[in-house]
Amino acid sequence: MAGPAFRAAAVRVRVPATSANLGPGFDALGLALGLYDDVVVRVAESGLHLDIAGEGAETLPRDESHLLVRSLRTAFDLLGGQPRGLEVVCANRIPHGRGLGSSSAAICAGIVAARAVTTGGAEKLDNTALLELATEIEGHPDNVAACLLGGFTLAWTDGGAARAIRMEPAESVVPVAFVPSRPVLTETARGLLPRTVPHVDAAANAGRAALLVEALTRRPELLLAATEDRLHQEYRAPAMPESVELVNRLRAEGVPAVISGAGPTVLALATADTADTANKVARSTGAGWAANRLALDADGASVLPLAGAGGNQ
Repeated sequence: MAGPAFRAAAVRVRVPATSANLGPGFDALGLALGLYDDVVVRVAESGLHLDIAGEGAETLPRDESHLLVRSLRTAFDLLGGQPRGLEVVCANRIPHGRGLGSSSAAICAGIVAARAVTTGGAEKLDNTALLELATEIEGHPDNVAACLLGGFTLAWTDGGAARAIRMEPAESVVPVAFVPSRPVLTETARGLLPRTVPHVDAAANAGRAALLVEALTRRPELLLAATEDRLHQEYRAPAMPESVELVNRLRAEGVPAVISGAGPTVLALATADTADTANKVARSTGAGWAANRLALDADGASVLPLAGAGGNQ
């Protein structure tokens, strides 16, 4: 049986940073943020050529072990076969190991690019299958759902298959990400979680997660109450004490703040009025937070026109 046909032209994919959990929505809720990685993929005559600029340029592998390349290969297998060769150029802006979904971005960029460069790819791998594949590679659907769909997402698994719905976050929400200089491995953060939690804490989180859906879409004045968490943040404090301290200080000032994903980035779901307050609180800690006031991303993973010669936007 003949393998798939590939487009001769390169494809460009842009994928957003994401913040998962958002406090009480552990492994379920995600938010797409206006900070992006760009990937250009072209089918070549032979071999693999991988170029990386920006985040991870000094540390990431430039071979088949790179997560984006592994994701490309997995998607190509589902699409019917591998191309003869690949040229991949990455412009990375999402910080690595900070709880902003850099691995999900790499996975989603890879599988979306593989689909885009394969003739008839969208028919062979639809959006539902794309989410299932990304979740299979990543291990959980919260970040990849937000990365693929954009906006505010609620993800779950049904019979082992990943599912997600997308909601529109309130326009008045101003995400401010406070990124520390040192990373924390997701495995380290997850390893601190207990196997069981008190029933009263689970019940509290269920209520707050339900409230968060309403607060983040229609009633942002409820975000402080809606982002309260009892399932994971305090348990992870030993791995990121400065992050948990900043969350508590921001919340004491009335700014809804959470650990972003597995941390150690702190995400404030501020407004135009409270974003400055959040920055002042972070500066007062003296911990050297890099403050990033971000837009809300509405589009998720997107195939874009190639920039002009020399362009990287």
